[in-house]
Amino acid sequence: MFEGDVLEAYDRTFQIEYKSFGHTYQYDLVSDGASIPLTNENRSEFIKEYLNFYFTTSIAKQFNAFSEGFHLVTLGSAIQLFRPEEVEQLICGSPDLDFQALEQITQYEGGFHAKSRIIRWFWETVHSYNEKDKKRLLFFATGSDRVPIGGLGHLSFTISKNGPDSMRLPTSHTCYNTLMLCAYSSKERLQERLMTAIGNAEGFGLM
Repeated sequence: MFEGDVLEAYDRTFQIEYKSFGHTYQYDLVSDGASIPLTNENRSEFIKEYLNFYFTTSIAKQFNAFSEGFHLVTLGSAIQLFRPEEVEQLICGSPDLDFQALEQITQYEGGFHAKSRIIRWFWETVHSYNEKDKKRLLFFATGSDRVPIGGLGHLSFTISKNGPDSMRLPTSHTCYNTLMLCAYSSKERLQERLMTAIGNAEGFGLM
């Protein structure tokens, strides 16, 4: 903790400045804050009011809008059936990217099966991805990088054959959680084509 003279070192009051959309505003943390100097004696109160402003007051409008919308879609007593951590998963998704579980439940179409060479290459490639690339793949194939409640083992996921070997990129049908792969002739081609596809799955990229 700073042991010097707060008033001399910082020369500030209980009025702060903050920026919003390119404009600078002043805000009194307490009534008539501009005339109350920050001192060693009141610095604990300053910290308390400062944190309250940034974590509560400054976001009140946005939070109230979120709260209103949240309660609008959770009318009735249904929300009371969930624990706080379950509500968090509903909103944010599960943090566990268990692609081993996803591999176990994946279905195959068009001639592919779990022991197909291209499928083995695919899973070897995916399991080597870091978390960022796994999320990019999940977003590319399903339209969301969030893991459903229960984990990836509860996701309906399909890999379908999209023709013979070619330089075409993988595509997906996100409404059906279906990834379309050509029967690429080498693991290197699969890796390059897949990484190109998942790296361009937003904006004007491919999907």
